[in-house]
This record gives sequence, C-alpha cells and structure tokens, in this order.
Amino acid sequence: MTTAPTFADIRIAETRIAPHVHRTPILTSRVIDEIAGCRILFKCENLQRTGAFKARGAFNAVLALSAEEAACGVVTHSSGNHAAALALAARERGIDAHIVMPNTAPAPKKAAVAAYGGRIVECEPTLVARLAAAEAIVAETGATLIPPFDNRLVAAGQGTAVLELIADATEQLGAITCPVGGGGLLAGTLVAAAELLPGVPVIGAEPAMADDAARGFHSGRIQPQRLPVATIADGLTTSMSDMTFGVMRELAHDVVTASEAAIVEAMRLIWARMKIIVEPSSAVPLAAILEGAWKPGQKAVGMILTGGNVDLDRLPWNR
Repeated sequence: MTTAPTFADIRIAETRIAPHVHRTPILTSRVIDEIAGCRILFKCENLQRTGAFKARGAFNAVLALSAEEAACGVVTHSSGNHAAALALAARERGIDAHIVMPNTAPAPKKAAVAAYGGRIVECEPTLVARLAAAEAIVAETGATLIPPFDNRLVAAGQGTAVLELIADATEQLGAITCPVGGGGLLAGTLVAAAELLPGVPVIGAEPAMADDAARGFHSGRIQPQRLPVATIADGLTTSMSDMTFGVMRELAHDVVTASEAAIVEAMRLIWARMKIIVEPSSAVPLAAILEGAWKPGQKAVGMILTGGNVDLDRLPWNR
C-alpha cells in the first residue's frame, strides 16, 4: 500500500513548490454566510495555476524526482485536472509528460493538456485500458508513474493548500471542509489539520450520486463506486485508494453528501455572489451545508474551492 504523507512531508512540499504555484486568496461573502447560517472562509484554488489545486501535488511529485528519474519523464492516466497539472509541472522542469486519456475525454480537456506540452496517448475509456497504457509507457521509456491521488508526494502537495488556509485565515477556524473524490486532497488536509489544529473537525463532502467515500467512512470498509456514475461533479467520481481511505478513517470527523440540485444551487450561488468561476466539484462542500448535511453552528468554516475548470457551453443552469 502507498505510504501516507506525514506533516513533515507537507512542510517540505510547501517549500519545494512555493516558487511554482500561487498562494491563492481567501474570499468571503456576507450573503452566502447569511444563507448558509455560518461564517465561511473560501480558499480559492480555482485561481490556482491550471485552474485547480492539482498543480500543488503535481509540482511536488515532479520536482522531487532525481535528475536520473526526471530524464526519463513522467506518465499518468487522467482525463481531468491532474493531467493538465502534470503536463505543466513537467514542462517547467524540462521533461516529457505522457498523459494517458480515454478517447472519450472532452476536447477542451485534451486541448488544455496539449497546451501545457503533454504528450497525449489515447485509450479505451476503461480503467483497465488506462492502466495498461500507462504501464506500457513506463516499460518503454522508464518514465515515473505519478497517479492523481494515490501517491505520498502528490497528497503532501495537496496538503499545502490547508497550510495556507490556516496561516492566512483572519479568524480562528472551527471546522474545515473540502470535496473528496480519490481522496488525495482530503488526506493531505487531514494530516496538516491534525498537526496544526488538533481537535478541529475536518469534513469531507461528495455527491450523493457518487458516495463511495461516505459509505466507506460509515461502514469502515472501502466501497466501490456506484455504476453508472451520474453526477454533475465529475471530478469526484474516482474511488478512494487504500492509503487515502485509511487516512480518512483515522482522522476525518465525517463525510457527508449533497444532492445534484444542491450542487447546482451552490455553484450558481458562488458564481452570482462571489463573481468567481468554480466547477461543480468545488461547490459540493457548500451544497452539503446548504442542505443541512452537517451544521457548523457558530464556527468559522474553512472551505477549499478546488477548481474552476468548466465547459462554458454546458453550464448546468442552462440545460
């Protein structure tokens, strides 16, 4: 099983990636606070390089490679934000990035990866095909496989977002919440928060239509994703790994879910009131609060807005 990141790993990642990523701002909205019934400090990773927090983990993993390892390049299988992030990190280190993407991946996502210099290898849209294609590239080139979340360095890099959130918060945080898909961000957040804010609850949030993390958290056993997956929050449809699941079970306070209608409502609320672009996955933690999946009460909540990569021609309220 992949080793979980330590707090020391996250501190090292913070220093390593600082010249390459943005220290994203914390924004607030009095109107959203009134609607949600609590004070929310939004950590805006939608304003991060490549438009998502994934840049943190990708840069940490790529920059940690030895010169010998880096010379062979990197490879991953992803059709989402990790693909673009790894392509950018590799380009800045001056090495090749092989990105295995399903042939059904949307054209805008392929274009983003290509724009950052990634070498796209298409495959059939199955996990077996993606893994096989990545393994073939590793065998042929010697490239280092850097998966989207099941990796100690990637998860450590993701954990740097909450370091900044805690350091830059204008008031004491009484809770922290973030989306959970594969669990890399949640794992890094949990490890960092346990060290810096012991006793402060960390809540994972995911779509009710892709609720494997919530089912696993409450059952104590890792759960398969429900198929077919049919949620607007397509960035949160990946099942957790043994590593991320183990960290969640040990350190998370709860994992809650939000309905599709609430996700769209929360996304639109952020767009309308905060004047920033977020993708559906980013809106899930706010949606869970709006629906009453958990009640922060008078606590100030730190919330990570994970990304802002959306297809502007397919906004959910225009369907």
